[in-house]
Amino acid sequence: MIPVVIMAGGKGKRIASITSDIPKPMIPVCGKPILEHQLNCLKKNNLTDITLVVGHLGQAVKDYFGNGRDFGCTISYFTETEPLGTAGALYKLNLTGDFILLNGDVIFDIDFDRMVSFHKEKQADATIAVHPNNHPFDSALIVTNSNNQVIGWLNKEDERVYYKNQVNAGIHILSSDFLKKCPQTKEKIDLDRDILKPSISSDRIFAYPTPEYIKDMGTPERFAQVSADMENGIVKSKNLAVKQKAVFLDRDGTINTFNGFITKPEDFILIDGAAEAIKKLNYSGFLAIVITNQPVIARGEVDFKTLESIHMKMETDLGNHGAYIDDLFYCPHHPEKGFPGERPEFKIECDCRKPKPGMILKAAQKYNIDLSKSYMVGDDERDIQAGINAGCIPVLLTNNQSIDNTYKMEKTITFDNLLYFTGKLLQEMNNK
Repeated sequence: MIPVVIMAGGKGKRIASITSDIPKPMIPVCGKPILEHQLNCLKKNNLTDITLVVGHLGQAVKDYFGNGRDFGCTISYFTETEPLGTAGALYKLNLTGDFILLNGDVIFDIDFDRMVSFHKEKQADATIAVHPNNHPFDSALIVTNSNNQVIGWLNKEDERVYYKNQVNAGIHILSSDFLKKCPQTKEKIDLDRDILKPSISSDRIFAYPTPEYIKDMGTPERFAQVSADMENGIVKSKNLAVKQKAVFLDRDGTINTFNGFITKPEDFILIDGAAEAIKKLNYSGFLAIVITNQPVIARGEVDFKTLESIHMKMETDLGNHGAYIDDLFYCPHHPEKGFPGERPEFKIECDCRKPKPGMILKAAQKYNIDLSKSYMVGDDERDIQAGINAGCIPVLLTNNQSIDNTYKMEKTITFDNLLYFTGKLLQEMNNK
């Protein structure tokens, strides 16, 4: 059994208006302390060997949880007499092997088996859970390559232009041997700035991307949102062990204006209302996943690095409006030949290019999605057919224009734009 260390000594200065006489991990959410919600999720994942690192008002934690027996786990404590930062205590715990490290002010419900398997598969020294959030502009962002290897780290104060919305979620798996490679040079140690970020060059730090529910309670506004999500069942429903629902979104003409293929980031412009629509999806319990044909790769008009920059521009623009996508799948293929500069290796018949359902099926496997309860939304007949072929509910966006009858396929729902669709979807959910 992999042990768990929870940093439970925070004072919670930003959330002091909620309560200031108990440590932040003891703040009640829906009648239970944050820590109790964490322990319930850990127990569900058979993670019951717990160490709580306490400090400020730590006796309140000890009095409530005791040895953990009443909560289905075994709890030991380490008390910081002086603040040791987010990692200083780890050097005093005599840890062996791999262990999970959590922040005590985070509400989460995730499938830890997936994360542990990822950590072992990558043979990582450290695995950081990352996810998109609705305030990436004031969050630390993790930069990765195609293998999920961490290659960069943008702190809040670091300059950035376009970026992937990939935020450190406060859940880690670390190797005790890795800690030994990072000798303690001072008493107070910051995990991110003093240990993880300087170790990127080792090529053994990986990011585990997940759309599951992980949200810190750092401000009164986030506290209110988490409480509402808990009451509405969204927290538990986002666990990937549970069947998910998704809204699959075409890109060009659905999220951004389309006047020909986009070949540079500056040409990516959000459709009015698209960010608001995706923001509504983010709060609904549906995953928002982009499914897009990008034949510009096969045609030689855009390279992979530029396409990545275009998609980072999309994520940056959405993030500035408090919206995010949970993932993006694109097809680089194009079967027709004869374009100047085309790349022959991508001029093939594939299983991913819409109207074929390959990208949707890949997303469904990755995120345990129930396709019969999911939607494929786009402005083109290929989007509709791909949704039908995958077993989704197809939604055609007319962009306030008349559509040829050939687009009106059986069981296809039609809306003027993405915002109207999401509004109707949420209205129907609220009426159930």
